[in-house]
Parts: sequence; structure tokens; C-alpha cells
Amino acid sequence: MEMGYCRARHGALGVASVRFATGSVFLPGLLLALIQLGGCRFAGDLVAAAAGGASAAASANPAVGIAVGIGVQAGLDATVSYVVRKRQQAEQDAIATEVATMDDGERRPWKIEHDIPIGNEHGEVQVTRVFSTPLTSCKELAFSVESGGSPATQQTYTTTACRNGDRWKWALAEPAVERWGVLQ
Repeated sequence: MEMGYCRARHGALGVASVRFATGSVFLPGLLLALIQLGGCRFAGDLVAAAAGGASAAASANPAVGIAVGIGVQAGLDATVSYVVRKRQQAEQDAIATEVATMDDGERRPWKIEHDIPIGNEHGEVQVTRVFSTPLTSCKELAFSVESGGSPATQQTYTTTACRNGDRWKWALAEPAVERWGVLQ
């Protein structure tokens, strides 16, 4: 029995297996080109579509391909959300750590350097009010975020940081509407 594309027929390997093996060599290069053209915005969709297509071809069952594609898309979305939350938490912790030793009215620069040097932010933070609650001490603050793009942009925000044991942490939760949409 001859091996190769469309030569195995319905023998031990089957047509789908030979097609899948041939496509798996071509697929990574095609996927990389599509990601570069579409940018990061479509990367998860493209990976899910490729995984679903490859699974459908390998199993000769479109339902398997659809299920795999949906599963891959959900996994990638969850992973991206987790990474974004952790990076945002690191930025919040950097600002709260800077605020810990500041007095009312004091201004200082802040910055964050992520392990992967994309989105390293910096700016200035100012304590606008110091107050105590029955549970802890808190500070209201105004901070700016300067993005190093071309042209550089600066946005100013306000928030509250409170003592949590021996550390200071961000006290205000992110807006629920943006994170949960209509599911709140």
C-alpha cells in the first residue's frame, strides 16, 4: 500500500489522517500570517477557527470541529482576561504602594515595569485626602497615566487606597458594567 496524500485511501491511516498531517505542516505558517494581518484583536478567533478546522478535518466530523473551536475560543478569552486583570492589579498595587508613605497633598511619580515589557505605564500620583474608617485608614488620590505612544497621552483618574494589614491596596472595584455587561 502506498503512503502519501490521497494514496492511503481507506487503509490503515485513512484519507482524513493523511490530509490532516499534510495540513498540519502548512497550518502554522498560514496562521502566523493571518495573525500578523489581523493583529492581536483577531488572534483568538483565528486560532479557534484553525483548531476547529483541523479537528473537523482530522475527525471528518464538523460537529467535533465546531465544539473544539468554541472550546479553544472560550479558553483563549479566559486566558486573555486573566492576564489583563493581573497586569491591571500590578499597576494598582504599584500606585497603592507609592501612596502608602505619602502625606495629604504630597505628589510623587509612579511607574510599573511588567515582566513582558509591553504596556509599561507611568505617571504622577497625589494624595488628596487622608481619612479613617472604623475598619482601616484610607487615602483618596488622583493619579495620571501617561502612555508612551506617539503622540504621548495623559489621562487623570481618582480612586481610594486603604490599609490592608501591613500593605495598602486599591479600595474601589472596577465598574461592574464593563466587566460583566448585561450579566450583573
